[in-house]
Amino acid sequence: MIDLLLKLPRKIKQIIMIFVDCLIIIFTNIISFSVLTGNIYLPEGFLIWLTFVAPPLIAVPVFLTLGMYHSVLRYIGFNAIWTIIKAVSIFAIIWSFISYVYTPGPAQLSIFFINWSLTLLAIGGFRIFSLWVLSFNGNRAKLNIANDAKRVLIYGSGVAGIQLLSALEHSLEYYPLGLIDDSRELQGVNIKGLKVYSFEEVSEIINTFNIDEVLIAIPSASRAVKTAIFDNLEPFSVLVKILPGVSELAEGKVSIEDLREPNIKDLLGRKSVIFDKNLMDRDILNKTILITGAGGSIGSELCRQILLLKPKIVILYEVSEISLYNIELELAKINSHEIKIYPLLGSINNNNLVKQIFNLFSIDTVYHAAAYKHVPIVEYNNAVGIENNIFGTLNCVQAAVSSNVKKFILISTDKAVNPTNTMGASKRCAEQILQSYSAIQNETNLSIVRFGNVLGSSGSVIPLFKNQIKDGGPITVTHPEVIRFFMTIPEAVSLVIQSGSLSSNGDVCVLDMGKPIRIDDLAKRMIRLSGLEIKDKLNPNGDIEIKYVGLRPGEKLYEELLITNNVTKTSNPLIMRAREEFMEWDKLNPILDQLKKSIKEGDSKKARDLLIKIVPEYKPEAKINDLLYNAR
Repeated sequence: MIDLLLKLPRKIKQIIMIFVDCLIIIFTNIISFSVLTGNIYLPEGFLIWLTFVAPPLIAVPVFLTLGMYHSVLRYIGFNAIWTIIKAVSIFAIIWSFISYVYTPGPAQLSIFFINWSLTLLAIGGFRIFSLWVLSFNGNRAKLNIANDAKRVLIYGSGVAGIQLLSALEHSLEYYPLGLIDDSRELQGVNIKGLKVYSFEEVSEIINTFNIDEVLIAIPSASRAVKTAIFDNLEPFSVLVKILPGVSELAEGKVSIEDLREPNIKDLLGRKSVIFDKNLMDRDILNKTILITGAGGSIGSELCRQILLLKPKIVILYEVSEISLYNIELELAKINSHEIKIYPLLGSINNNNLVKQIFNLFSIDTVYHAAAYKHVPIVEYNNAVGIENNIFGTLNCVQAAVSSNVKKFILISTDKAVNPTNTMGASKRCAEQILQSYSAIQNETNLSIVRFGNVLGSSGSVIPLFKNQIKDGGPITVTHPEVIRFFMTIPEAVSLVIQSGSLSSNGDVCVLDMGKPIRIDDLAKRMIRLSGLEIKDKLNPNGDIEIKYVGLRPGEKLYEELLITNNVTKTSNPLIMRAREEFMEWDKLNPILDQLKKSIKEGDSKKARDLLIKIVPEYKPEAKINDLLYNAR
């Protein structure tokens, strides 16, 4: 019967409610007069109209006007109850006034209070009773489908946790079985019929109730707190979902749709990057900015953040047409200040085009992000990697200096420190070009920003691991002892911009990447927090296997950020300033000429030897794999 009523159209349900309310009002009128007179009230003559007809004619328009029938009965809350109080009060006043007009007497004041209280109790009570019946029916339905629903615990019993629990009460997808809270005052308390447990009881609860998911409902928690929670939950191999930060919640209210799987930023637990508006503005506000490699991972984020800092002109220089198209399209959507954006297609190896661009625009600041950075690919294409990363950088530096650009910032990599591959060595050579040029001129401030892996970039392991887990595994890890530094792209770019403002001519700015992360540990954590188990010798029935495939050509077990310990702090604790030795320009230039000649001749062996001459710390761990060279 209840299921049939629930399936009726909304209008029909409203008509039924109006009919029930009319019956309640007529009944409470009879009771009111009966209470007043002390006898069963049986109206006669004109009083029949006053008892059976007038009350519904007064009540229904009042109830409709105040929106009493707009609330869904199953989700009735305080606002709906307040509406009932107002509507019944207005009805009682109007009805009592009419009653007094037609049947005056001192008893009318008493009849008003009796009628008001009885009507309010009857109409409100009917709705509360209906809510209880529907909730009982809903709980019975949920019990029937509990085997199919996801059995969940909610971590956090604050405002967000209670809001989430309320949302889950009406969901057939989730079946909440308890809450977890670190507060001893709340532990053992019942909230909406569910017990609040301490974390020490989690293992027992997960096993007893066969929990599928844990939903973290602490949007105000810091990354460190969230990471500690993930550490605690990791051994249980339950799927973990999390509510976003308070600022991301619509109007501060929680809904099931807000739940998401933790991103890598949550898992790493790094401190938030310090955002200094003055440093961000210094090289950008009302200035002409050029970004090379504008469509890449770092380049595109540079474009986004720079545009929001209100430059005068933004020049996008990119070799890939589709990447240039995508970033231009994206910037057009957020360009609320109508800043001029010029999408220019071309390679940094095109020396004439680079010179034309620098001469055409009066550029204030250059962010040089264009580079080939995939270690194995560059290792197989040594000559192309050297040409792009070294001579493309040289073209840009010379064009910047000759056109009196004020600031030139090179985006470098931790792989440039004690490199074991062509990519790292070519980036260290590019750094030396800036360092040596900074010593022979003072018009252009040439500086370098060096940092480690960024999360979500085209070369990051995170997207790879996510896809491999989604496909059922295996996850491929090069070596169980490989460790890497990690930082999110927006964090890195924010620090790059601030580094440029803090740097002097010839500086190498090194970003504090936090503690290095073991890639094997990261893979295991991603598996467990996805609600899956690791498949290995100890657990052959697990879900996802980790395969160790060996280091790729030129890859190191660990990366470094500093060549020497000659570093000083800056006003931003996440940015260090390093002074490092480099080859002077009069010595570097002749070797670069020989290197360019070897590239033109396709002699990768000679190119590698010359690269070692420029970067003595370069210790190749792989034989020359250049496909073009080997084909000769």
